[in-house]
Amino acid sequence: MQGGAPEAPEASPFDGDEAPERPDTERPSGGAPIDLGTLFDRYAAYVGAVALRLLGRPEDVDDVVQDVFLAAHKSLRHADDPRQVKRWLAKVTVRTARRRLRMMRAKGFLGMGDEPDYEFLADEGASPEQRTLLAAIYDVLERLPVNQRLCWQLRFVEGHKLEDVAELNGCSLATAKRRIAATQTALREAFEP
Repeated sequence: MQGGAPEAPEASPFDGDEAPERPDTERPSGGAPIDLGTLFDRYAAYVGAVALRLLGRPEDVDDVVQDVFLAAHKSLRHADDPRQVKRWLAKVTVRTARRRLRMMRAKGFLGMGDEPDYEFLADEGASPEQRTLLAAIYDVLERLPVNQRLCWQLRFVEGHKLEDVAELNGCSLATAKRRIAATQTALREAFEP
């Protein structure tokens, strides 16, 4: 699955990458204040890549990135640990994607939604069969409950550990496992002869 998905983000929000600048008005060392633009420059591509893979619709990615950084503007000034910024942005991205997926589902139910084209999600080097399979997987995911879909995508598309999937979704580990298993069953049933 990952071979056919877009390039992976630079690192998991749970990796120990170097700490971003403190998003408070001043750094503890008394250095110059850091602004939202710096955070945006550092993390916008990461947020956009995650949003694209979760939504599967490029036309919604800019809105998600904007919503995530609007939330950052309102909340990150109070961050106690600057090393947690990327983790926090990942959580906000998942929450924002969840809202967007639910809205798209409601529009589809009312006949106002557009039919998505998921074949563009595959890498440029993907074969036509891989593109078709990836589109078919996203088509199945589109019909599943949003929370169930997100858990599976975070596990198998984003490559997060189960504990991280649970944290990003704000659910227990057991719930994350159940959601992933239910999605696996739905996909198996969709592709069995």
